[in-house]
Amino acid sequence: MTEDRPGWPPPELDFSKPTIARAYDALLGGKDNFAADRALADHACEHIPGLRDSAVENRKVLVRGVRWLAREAGIDQFLDLGSGLPTVTNTHEVAKAENPAARTVYVDIDPLVLVHGRALLAENPETRVIVGDVREPDAVLGHEEVTGHLDFGRPMALMLVGMLHYLSPDIGDRVVATLRDALAPGSYLFMTSLVDTGLPAQQELARITRESLEEGWARTPEEIERHFGDFELVDPGVVYTALWRPDGPVDPGALTPGEQLGMAGIALKKS
Repeated sequence: MTEDRPGWPPPELDFSKPTIARAYDALLGGKDNFAADRALADHACEHIPGLRDSAVENRKVLVRGVRWLAREAGIDQFLDLGSGLPTVTNTHEVAKAENPAARTVYVDIDPLVLVHGRALLAENPETRVIVGDVREPDAVLGHEEVTGHLDFGRPMALMLVGMLHYLSPDIGDRVVATLRDALAPGSYLFMTSLVDTGLPAQQELARITRESLEEGWARTPEEIERHFGDFELVDPGVVYTALWRPDGPVDPGALTPGEQLGMAGIALKKS
């Protein structure tokens, strides 16, 4: 685990409380997390059947979404907000597999993401990592690393993958509207969120997340769709993550509990 590394953790970082990025890393079986993060992940898994499967599925839909954006939509700029810690098959890796010139900027509030980002930058000049708060979209959009690396006059993909449910409804409305307005025509908005379709596990996960991280709101499919504004949803629309352009056949009537915790959608800004 992370604590076993020599000289780790850096003395300037406080790991006594869990963070979104590190708890997600723990759910994915990563090594860049601490006791508080693992305790939160384990506590949530005890109460939510299939939670780890849901985390894995969210990563899978990120890969499928970025691949579609780069391959089918021809997008070569990616702004990944609330990106979390680098893990297997990251946004920049998927994008660059389709277009070696693709550029990516990762933004996360956890300083540990920037620590890992320094190593990432050494091998990927097309990639940037910054610390930023998604709840302050103007500051993120105006950050010199963002404006210096991405061209907002051209189409890009703006990603809130696994991030929307950490924004309260009032903050989410303001944040996503600001982000939509900043995009050039031809851009795409890619979002996934904890969903509320009436299943007890969905609200329980939101409650545990809010209790432990002070943030966590499940949204109905209609509420998720509303955040896309007047953007045109790409087929199949807002659906369970396992059903968004899967790599193989998936039976919609046989989804596991974990596959029913989140939904995904990508939409195009036409004008």
